[in-house]
Amino acid sequence: MDMTFLKPIDSCRWQLMSSEHPVILYGSRELLEEMDNKVLEQISNVTKLPGLAGPALTMPDAHWGYGFPIGGVAAFDPQEGGIISAGGVGFDISCGVRCLRTNLFAADVIPHIQDIADHLFDTVPAGVGMEGEIRLTMAGIDDVMKGGAHWALAQGYGVKEDLACIEEHGCMPGAVPDFVSDHAKKRQLGEMGTLGSGNHYLEVEVVEKLYDRQAAAAFGIAEGQILIAIHCGSRGLGHQIGSDYLVMFAKAAQRLGIHLPDRELACAPVHSEEGLQYLGAMNAGINCALANRQIITHLTRETLSRLLSGVRIETLYDVSHNTCKKEQHRIANKLREVYVHRKGATRALPPGHADLPARYQAAGQPVFIGGSMGTGSYLLAGNPSDLNQAFASASHGAGRRMSRNQALKKWRGRELIDELERKGIYIRTATLRGVAEEAPGAYKDVDMVAEATEAGGLARRVAYLRPLACVKG
Repeated sequence: MDMTFLKPIDSCRWQLMSSEHPVILYGSRELLEEMDNKVLEQISNVTKLPGLAGPALTMPDAHWGYGFPIGGVAAFDPQEGGIISAGGVGFDISCGVRCLRTNLFAADVIPHIQDIADHLFDTVPAGVGMEGEIRLTMAGIDDVMKGGAHWALAQGYGVKEDLACIEEHGCMPGAVPDFVSDHAKKRQLGEMGTLGSGNHYLEVEVVEKLYDRQAAAAFGIAEGQILIAIHCGSRGLGHQIGSDYLVMFAKAAQRLGIHLPDRELACAPVHSEEGLQYLGAMNAGINCALANRQIITHLTRETLSRLLSGVRIETLYDVSHNTCKKEQHRIANKLREVYVHRKGATRALPPGHADLPARYQAAGQPVFIGGSMGTGSYLLAGNPSDLNQAFASASHGAGRRMSRNQALKKWRGRELIDELERKGIYIRTATLRGVAEEAPGAYKDVDMVAEATEAGGLARRVAYLRPLACVKG
């Protein structure tokens, strides 16, 4: 990225000088220099959409995406003609991370880690178009979209205690399955309880280092403890919702005279017919993702319970990073109700927020920055509102620094698997090509992203997690 376009606010916040509307980029100089100028172009285009409230933002892990940059955050006020954009949510609606806390420690797991990796891979389907053993009817998919994790629990997947630590308590209100196309529903009939492909994963991790012992105690974790991360979303259903509404929004923008600086930013006013329909469909997609991660949680519990005795697995937290939500935020000293788009950005609620479970009230929301298969991940905690000036948002991962095609030219899947195994990280995958595309070197330095997330006031580091086994699509 050409840094001459930017003016530093502090060491981890930068303002775009040429924009009429404020644009703030989070990250160290080194992280921003590594980004493509396309990130600047895309976040600048976001400011040209109607009803933008407050600055348009990018997180330290930002990179080029469809319409919005991945790692992009923007709020729109419907009272001022604010819009909703499918490109600001992303195709994988409600892609997110479920973090599980276990009563296991490294000594309990490492001697069995290869068996654990094998059995998790055999139990949780992963890969492009992969389907599981759950087969639903069209009416059944409607029930999933209405009930989210509650639906999964009613089918016997999980325990009721899970719900308290899931965003929206496991069910997003306002879902309207009738606003989801039959084609989208058909794509999901066999995909519940599956990971999918790309950067999605099921990972067994060990807490290697603590940064904030008070928050770690609130989260129920200690050094040497085993955690499990489930990173996936709404699968084919969410992708099809995104595709369907991009076409609808393009027509709506033309009809309503909305100037689009980029056709990928096709949108409609929140309170328009098209906007309300997308909200209903998007919320249905969120519930599909919450149900999907709930099923995978259950499959993971069953698998580890078969392999190890006395296993206890609890949901630490589940949060999405591809959503648009109606929230209240103070903007220019005025409390406003806005629709916050987070595309590749995690909501990071502050301590004391009413939506947090009681055990996290003092610490703040658990925030997960996922690594890249062979690198570590970070567990963080949401900061007070006076520190986080990004609509209570934070980074969601390491963020790509290299395209998948570039990665394929540089790495071979088999060689990467062997190299990681020598480091004590066991990869199980549906395709060697997928491993090469997701090579750790194709991503930004996750340590730098976590440090910048903390330095920028977005969230504070609680623990560093080292991978032991990873199931990939």
